[in-house]
Amino acid sequence: IDFTTRELKPGGAGIPVSEKNKKEYIEQMVKWRIERGVAQQTESLVRGFYEVVDVRLVSVFDARELELVIAGTAEIDLADWRNNTEYRGGYHDNHIVIRWFWAAVERFNNEQRLRLLQFVTGTSSIPYEGFASLRGSNGPRRFCVEKWGKITSLPRAHTCFNRLDLPPYSSFSMLYEKLVTAVEETTRLHGLD
Repeated sequence: IDFTTRELKPGGAGIPVSEKNKKEYIEQMVKWRIERGVAQQTESLVRGFYEVVDVRLVSVFDARELELVIAGTAEIDLADWRNNTEYRGGYHDNHIVIRWFWAAVERFNNEQRLRLLQFVTGTSSIPYEGFASLRGSNGPRRFCVEKWGKITSLPRAHTCFNRLDLPPYSSFSMLYEKLVTAVEETTRLHGLD
């Protein structure tokens, strides 16, 4: 067992943990454990990737573009997506807001659908086995739409849980506008465009 002392922040060894800084200590400890746990694997993966692909060829892409180059794009099967979606907070497959949601998704072109998928799940890739095999941060996790918020709110996403928090909008046009705004603005803000 390695009992080496490591500073979680510069000068941290000289700072006693107290009620005042306990939260920061826990956050720093979690960050260190997560980074330490995957650093070697990530380094090996990147080294192996660059053995196969010249770094100059991929340096022109941002993260989303590189994902699309590696995984490609797929035509989204809306029936599969809908059949493998769960609802919470009072929503169900026949709820008017959910019917409007699927009508909006049907109106989207494939690129917009992929952006919506990325907004909610963190990736525009669809598992080979389809939406039934969608995964979250801790294993299998279906796409989920949950009732949340006020009609003035934009939809929000929880990518670790593949969950879209969708307010109970009062019209299709309001839902469509708010959904497009949330997805497009997030895409633009994160440089995914």
